[in-house]
Order: sequence, then structure tokens, then C-alpha cells
Amino acid sequence: MVYYDLPPGAGPFTRTVVTVGNFDGVHLGHRAILGKVCQRARELGSQAVALTFEPHPGRVLRPDRPLPRLTTPAQKLALLDRAGVHAVVLLPFTPEFAALPARDFVRRYFVERLAVREVVVGHDYCFGRGREGTIELLQEMGQSHGFTVQVVWAVEVNGAVVSSSLIRALITLGKVEEAAQLLGRPYAVEGLVVPGKGRGGAVLKVHTANLRPENELLPATGIYAVQVTRGGERLPGVANIGTCPTFDNSELSLEVHLLDFAGDLYGETLGVEFMARLREERRFPSIEALAAQIRADIAEARRVMAKDPGPRVKETGQLGPAEKKRLDKVGKKL
Repeated sequence: MVYYDLPPGAGPFTRTVVTVGNFDGVHLGHRAILGKVCQRARELGSQAVALTFEPHPGRVLRPDRPLPRLTTPAQKLALLDRAGVHAVVLLPFTPEFAALPARDFVRRYFVERLAVREVVVGHDYCFGRGREGTIELLQEMGQSHGFTVQVVWAVEVNGAVVSSSLIRALITLGKVEEAAQLLGRPYAVEGLVVPGKGRGGAVLKVHTANLRPENELLPATGIYAVQVTRGGERLPGVANIGTCPTFDNSELSLEVHLLDFAGDLYGETLGVEFMARLREERRFPSIEALAAQIRADIAEARRVMAKDPGPRVKETGQLGPAEKKRLDKVGKKL
């Protein structure tokens, strides 16, 4: 169940275990918290509830620095549902809501409207006006209002703490396989198939679907091996993110070629999971040279997908010092 806001008064909940956060990306760190919520809800005979916000608080608190979200609102709801919670509450985040004191937030939402039995949060959780609410305050109010507080420690992968900001940095650099390790799944975008320049089939003899992405963040320009979801199907393919410099374009586009597929995709919404980056985008001296490279890219994508046709979540490999330095620099900008 999804609830858009919780008005004052008796609500639909009688006994809950609650967590609260932005959950952008619903990554491994989020899933550790959500898993604990579901576990404790079963143990306490309660409903597992995720409390989140729309729009992202950063849009309201820092409108001059818009944050590219890892998931669309629909993707986030689907991922929260897959995590096993009974209900999601989407609270409208406004300047007035941001000014709500932390103690008032706990009383109005956790106690009065959610009938909370236990709150599960991450180790660095803060909330309320000016982030004045701390875990210690939650624990203090829990003693007064009859709920307990569970704290879940950070999840680390290859020595790095899993966070939405680090995942954004990785995706911005085109490191989609490393991002998948932190997400627990490939990074995916969705988009409507719209008319493109018509060069794929007519000039290059490779038919492509031109997508208008709904997501705010695309990986770095380049060529990627991808899995494309079309309805209930999952099809291998090759994606190009870039401006097609060989044709002197300037507009960024996302084009996908489905391997061994023939059909009309116009008007359909496709999901694109980025499995591996094959190469950077570059200018070629001729259309013939570009066409030859595209054939090589398709062959490489076949090799990659045949080796691992499922979600590529690697268990080995670490970032070197130079890569960590680059990520720190990109992360600060994001």
C-alpha cells in the first residue's frame, strides 16, 4: 500500500515498525535497514512501514544545487515493494515541513499517526528542523512514548561505505559495474522510444531505439553492454550515450540496439540496465570506420552478455588510490 501524506487523526495503522529516509537508489545500505524493519515487524506482529518524501528534500533545501536522483519516484516505490515492506508513506516535503521541530515530527507522525512500536534507522540518521533530531533524541522520546529504537550500521563493499552520493559519482564516471556492487543490481533507467535521426538503420545498417529518459542521471558518455526490459521480456543489447561526434551532433542522446530483435518499438517504454562499459565515445574518420566499430561493439557485447547474462554484481576487485581520489572529487561536486 502507498499512502500519499498522513493527515491528522486516526490513520490506517495500529502497530508498526517504521524506518524513515530518502531511499534514493534503494541500495545495499537501505536494504539492510529495510530488511531489519521487516524482520522486527514479523517478530513484533506489526506492519513494516517505510516513510519517505517527495520531492527529494534536497530540491527544497538546496534549490540552487539540484541533486540528480538515482531512481524515479515509480522506480523507488517498486524497489521498496520488492524489499518487503507492508506500506510506504510518501510525505510532501515543503519549506513548512522542513521547519517542523524534531520532537513535533516524532509526536505527530511516529506516535499519533503511525502507532509506532519500533523505529529502525541508519547509524548517521538525523531529522527535523536543521537536522536537530538525533538518534539519542529518538531513544529519549521512545522511553516516554513506548517505542524502541534499532540502529543499523553502515554497509561496506570493498572498503567503501555504501551511499547514494558514492553511487552517483561512480555512475557519472561510467563505472556501472562498480555502482552495481553498491546497488545490489545494475543501474537502470527507463525511457519512451521516440523518433531519432534515422541514421541507425538507413546509414549504419544497425537499427536503434532512441529513448527519452525519465531518469535524471545517465552514465558517462560511451558504449555499454545492456539488458533491456520490454514488458515481461529481458533482452540483451548495446547502448550508446553521447552526441554522435562523427556526425557533428551536439545533443546528448541514449540509443539502444537490441541484439537479434526485429520489430517496431515506437511509443513503448523500455528499461535499460547498464551491465558493463565497453569503450568511450569518440569521433571516427568515416562512416565506414564507425560502422565497423559498431559491429565490433556488438560482438563484444555478445561476449560480455554470454559470459554473464544476469545482473553483474561483482564480488571482487577494489578501487585503487587514484580512482578513489577521482571519486572524492566528483562526489563533492554532487
